[in-house]
Amino acid sequence: MLQNFRSYEALDIPFQAGIVVIAGPNGAGKTNLLEAISLLAPGRGLRGARATEWGRRQGVESLPWTIAGHFDSPAGPVTIGTGQESGADRRGFRLDGAPVRSQAELSAHFAALWLTPQMDRLFQEGASGRRKFLDRLVWAREPGHAREVAAFEAAMAQRNRLLAEGRRDARWLAALEDTMARHAIAAIAARRAAVAQLNGALAGGVAGAFPAARLELLCPLAGALNQHPALAVEEELRAGLAADRARDAAAGSARQGAHRTDLRLLLLPRDIPAELCSTGEQKALLTSTILAQAALVTAHRGLAPLLLLDEVAAHLDPGRRAALFAALAALPGQCFLTGTEPAPFAPLEGRAEFFAAQPGTLCRDADFPVSPGP
Repeated sequence: MLQNFRSYEALDIPFQAGIVVIAGPNGAGKTNLLEAISLLAPGRGLRGARATEWGRRQGVESLPWTIAGHFDSPAGPVTIGTGQESGADRRGFRLDGAPVRSQAELSAHFAALWLTPQMDRLFQEGASGRRKFLDRLVWAREPGHAREVAAFEAAMAQRNRLLAEGRRDARWLAALEDTMARHAIAAIAARRAAVAQLNGALAGGVAGAFPAARLELLCPLAGALNQHPALAVEEELRAGLAADRARDAAAGSARQGAHRTDLRLLLLPRDIPAELCSTGEQKALLTSTILAQAALVTAHRGLAPLLLLDEVAAHLDPGRRAALFAALAALPGQCFLTGTEPAPFAPLEGRAEFFAAQPGTLCRDADFPVSPGP
């Protein structure tokens, strides 16, 4: 259910099939709907926007917005809601109508993974986007990972500010560096474990007929964890941060830490880096990774994540589209697929619900029979 969200004044519609296809022209609100669903999970959603950007525009003003979703989960029915109060920059959350103290409480009931056309640029842009992509994969499986990353970044921001202002209070800096070291190693250890698990799942063929892939974590601290106990690596980072104060003050940022992690995807069997692959191969590599992580999350948490795949079929040939549809049909979770026209999704007829997107609303596509429930 949506109210005053992006292009939607109001929407109240059930999605009952395991696979939901939403087709319509550009600008019809398909991505807006997926973004709304993604905001029921912790974080800032698939666009990473601010709360003040989500409200429907009325003249020059942005209206307060709300989103709610009813879910059937392993623990039983649950309702998750989020929204913005009038004039507020922050949003609130509710679980079965009651306020929650933190977004982490939602993680026990709902997880989501997504692919968007903007993620096609992951391999041409800087490490930050790839790191955020990896972190989203990690916290779908380990919700506490988000707290580790946030705590590290908050401590680093304070240290950067102190160094920039020339305030060299040794005890204050040491306390911040201790916080940075503890949370950095915890975050990097979680990323390292996630990459190892994903590679195991990909090698085991969990992504079906999609191309074989391997992930590499590019991070000196992850390499150190391969050789030494976590406490020893943490102490080494703590000492390194203290020794780097003058250098970091001049550079305006820390030379070492969890913010220096990068990720590389390789197309097997020839170990071709994703940045050298075609657009279709890159899309296939990302899709393989998302499918593998969905299987891992389901096995680990007993909670299948929702998959939000925006324009995912655009760069896939018919063979890979067929492989994607087969993989999605085998997953226990619900999946949303969008495209500008329904024709590429025709093989899903009878297995999916089809909707036609029009500005501000959705309606069932009369050309496709209604699928039974999941």
